[in-house]
Amino acid sequence: MRLLVWIVLAAFMNAAVAAPAVLTPPAAAVPPPLPPIPLTTDLPSAIDSQLPALGSAASVALTPREEYQIGYSMTLQMRAQHQLLDDPEVEEYLNEVGKRLAAQSDKGAAQFHYYCVNTPVVNSFAAPGDFVFINSGLITFTHTESELAAVMAHETAHETQNHIARKLLNAHKASIESLAAMLGTILLGAASGSGQAIEGGVVASQGLAAQEQIDYSRSVEEEADRVGIEYLAAAGFDPEAMADIFQKMMRLEGIQDSWVPAVLIGHPITVDRVAQARARAAQFPPAPNTSSPDYYIIRERVRVLTAPSSENLVRYYTGRIARGHDGIGIEYGYGLALMRAGDAHRSVRVFAKLLAAHPDLHLLYTALGQAQAQAGEMHQALATFAIAKRLFPLNVPVTVRYAQTLMLDHKAAQAHRMLLNLFNLVDPTPREIALTARAASAAGDLGDAYYYMGEYQLRQGNLPLAIKQYQIALTMPNLNYVQRQRISARMKEVKDYLERAEARHRS
Repeated sequence: MRLLVWIVLAAFMNAAVAAPAVLTPPAAAVPPPLPPIPLTTDLPSAIDSQLPALGSAASVALTPREEYQIGYSMTLQMRAQHQLLDDPEVEEYLNEVGKRLAAQSDKGAAQFHYYCVNTPVVNSFAAPGDFVFINSGLITFTHTESELAAVMAHETAHETQNHIARKLLNAHKASIESLAAMLGTILLGAASGSGQAIEGGVVASQGLAAQEQIDYSRSVEEEADRVGIEYLAAAGFDPEAMADIFQKMMRLEGIQDSWVPAVLIGHPITVDRVAQARARAAQFPPAPNTSSPDYYIIRERVRVLTAPSSENLVRYYTGRIARGHDGIGIEYGYGLALMRAGDAHRSVRVFAKLLAAHPDLHLLYTALGQAQAQAGEMHQALATFAIAKRLFPLNVPVTVRYAQTLMLDHKAAQAHRMLLNLFNLVDPTPREIALTARAASAAGDLGDAYYYMGEYQLRQGNLPLAIKQYQIALTMPNLNYVQRQRISARMKEVKDYLERAEARHRS
């Protein structure tokens, strides 16, 4: 929740991002092996993902493009280190809630991106360029959708109020190198829980008036609270939820922040802060708790997907149900826990019962279809996904899960066509690009397989490897005219960008 973490993570982006291995030309008719993790294709954004020269003598203030480059590069780094929960259902839900909030601002929702960080720590943070990260521990910590939306509204307000650029301007006496060195070290300490790492980073940093910066952080936190609650109320959520979630987090903050030097705490959650949130909420019409079924489902999905493998989740949910907690989220979590435990047949019964009661929820179709496939009921699984696809034709999780199931049933060509039809209309993620590449490979379309692996490398920020994939794609037999032109144009675009970047670097 602190502005401090923003620039911390931006500084951390100077580390190199590990890239998957390059695919080598296949032998004869043997399809090439493709990496197990799927991916994305926003090409101009990917090409622009090179880091700005933060260490230069240029202005300390960041341009919007530089902010985006830092935030995008940070996302690549976190994805490469497997810090993000790469799940289409969770990502879709967070972006629906986040963009509903961002749409209340003058900035609009189009450029915002929301991600789930796989860590039990109850926290969230915003990064440059309209990137917002919500920890899995915070999602499972909330009790209502409005509480989750309150935290997301706070982080969204940090972005709309341009706090990162303002923070850097306020620290104009410090060099970018000093700022990045200190904050980058704090991030490493936060990730490892090491107070010594943080202390060493602070000692090593130079030229920062620490208390002045912390005082400024507190002022922008107050502004994010005030603006965030406006977004929360305008989006139809309960404005009281911001004070509610702050009050709950206040009980945790003393333990959670015990490793942070007091001088570095930007704005602790205090009784005064909760009272201010209550006073602001009173200025808006009251709103009842209208948590959607999707919220309860996603909260339990996150709980199951991020739980340690040693945790007996079946026993956890059985206990909750025995105590009378049998809402849709608990039942969904129970079904998912059964799948994780390998009891897919019982999971099918749980999800089938839920779907019969809630036939309008796409999350139940994908869960039932996956459970049926795991149970070996492939015909029923494909029938479930076919119904879901007719009901939700442009839904990304439905399409992705359907395509994965088709590939399990050796129908890769159909999966490939389905993915292309969707991603011609909807921007895919890196995970989904990789799935498209695997589907193309399994279908025997090696030109498309290498092309999409090039797109994957592009999204990873590794332009030389992307060019190599395009070059291999152009050597594949049976490329049609459209494919050849598309691959050649993309390769030229990336090469031209690299040449311009090299020229700028020399100058």
